[in-house]
Amino acid sequence: MADSIRVVLGFDYGTKRIGVAVGNAITATASPLPVLKAMDGAPKWKQVTLLIADWKPDALVVGLPLHDDGSDSHSTKGARRFGNRLNGRYNLPVFWTNERLSSHQAGLTQKEDNKIYGDVGLDSLAAKLIVESWLRDGQ
Repeated sequence: MADSIRVVLGFDYGTKRIGVAVGNAITATASPLPVLKAMDGAPKWKQVTLLIADWKPDALVVGLPLHDDGSDSHSTKGARRFGNRLNGRYNLPVFWTNERLSSHQAGLTQKEDNKIYGDVGLDSLAAKLIVESWLRDGQ
């Protein structure tokens, strides 16, 4: 990871909902943010613009839904397209990380820590795990 990256926004791409989390490279931790509703994989870009303006990230992280063997799944193409659109719109570097099992782990986390996360949603908890994984392993 480049030394200039301190804040990242991470996304758990979906065609109906996109989970979002903000991460801090110094602590290698992330916090879930409200889920973005999407229509056929496209968010309301104004909401993304507001997130970028509020958090001023140095980079963006998008989870890639890959199979166990590392090959693309049926959702990988949409996640890549979403990440490329983020890069084109905001001129920020986009990094990819394998998101395999992040939604499953988010479900377990939500059950264990329901009082902490309330109704943030599984998608943003998955985005939190994606960001923390990237901060820890993927940069």
